Amino acid sequence: MTAKPELPGALLALDLPAPQRPPYRRLSEVLRQIEPETDGSVGIRRIADALGDRSFATILMVFASFNLLPLPFGTSVLLGIPLVIIAWQMVMRQDRVWLPRFILKQFLPAKAWRFLIGRIVPIIEKGERFIKPRYWPANRAGAERMIGFLLLILGIAVVVPIPLGNWLPALACFTVALGLSERDGIVLAIGALIGLVSLIIIGIVLSGAGFAMEWVSEQIESMPDGPPPL
Repeated sequence: MTAKPELPGALLALDLPAPQRPPYRRLSEVLRQIEPETDGSVGIRRIADALGDRSFATILMVFASFNLLPLPFGTSVLLGIPLVIIAWQMVMRQDRVWLPRFILKQFLPAKAWRFLIGRIVPIIEKGERFIKPRYWPANRAGAERMIGFLLLILGIAVVVPIPLGNWLPALACFTVALGLSERDGIVLAIGALIGLVSLIIIGIVLSGAGFAMEWVSEQIESMPDGPPPL
C-alpha cells in the first residue's frame, strides 16, 4: 500500500450535512461502484467518501476486510491502525468517524482491490441476504460500548506484526462489525468466539517465542568463555 498525492477536496462524505449525503445503498453496491485509478489502485479517501455517513460498524467492516487481503507482511501495522482509531471512537461514544490524513492518503494496490471485489464482497452480499436483527442485548448503548472495547482489543491484535497472526483477529473484527451493523446477536457471538480463539493463539505464539528466546539466552550464557583445552 502506497501513498499518492491527495485527491482534491479535504471534506469527506462522512462529514457532509444530511441534505448533501448520498441516498442509502447496500455496502456491496457501494464497493462495486467505486472506480479504481488508471493503474487499478483505489484510494482510501475515495472509499471513505463513497461510504458516506454510514455507521461505525460498516466502516469497521471495510477496514477489517482490508486486513483479509493478500498484502505483504507488515502491511497490517498500517491497515490495523484505522480499526484501533474507529473502535476507540466507539468506546468514547463519538457521533461520527474521523480518520487521520496519512491514512486517507494511502492506496490499495490493484491486485488487493480485485481480491476484495472478487472474494470479500460476495461474502458481504450473502450476509446482507441472511443476517437480520435477533437476540440483541436490551441495553443497546452499553452493549455497543462493550463491543467497542472488544473491537479495540482485536484491532490492537491486528496491528501486532506476527506472520499470519493478524488474519484471524481481522476476521473476528469483520464478523463482529457485520453482526453490529444488523443487530444480529448470533453473528456477533460467532465473531466474539473467533476473536477469543485468535487472542489465545496470539498469546500462545508470543509465549512460545518468549520461552524460545529465554532458552537461547540460557544456552549462550552456559557456553564456555574460551576455547576448549587441547
